[in-house]
Amino acid sequence: MLIKRIACCLGLAAAAALTPAHATPPERLLVIKNHRFEPAELKVPAGQRVMLVVHNQDATPEEFESHALDREKIVPGGAKVVIYIGPLRAGRYGFYGEYNPKTAQGSVVAE
Repeated sequence: MLIKRIACCLGLAAAAALTPAHATPPERLLVIKNHRFEPAELKVPAGQRVMLVVHNQDATPEEFESHALDREKIVPGGAKVVIYIGPLRAGRYGFYGEYNPKTAQGSVVAE
């Protein structure tokens, strides 16, 4: 019985060593510059959680707003924020800047 327990524990330990503890999600950079998002179309892998790093290079704050992604986050001037999105089905998901909605527009394309 003791040998079976030891063998079981060794098997579990070997399996744990081969499995990453936390897989890091893909990272995408989105820049706010001159009250516009760059790139305006951001491609991400469908079916995976993605870490979106939003860097506001303007001096004034902007708010990343997306009803399709169910996310909103204020990005102070000169600052970076992280927003996790997904996993998403294949498709297009719009977003905009709450403070400059006429110029700050874009979309996430999951493929």
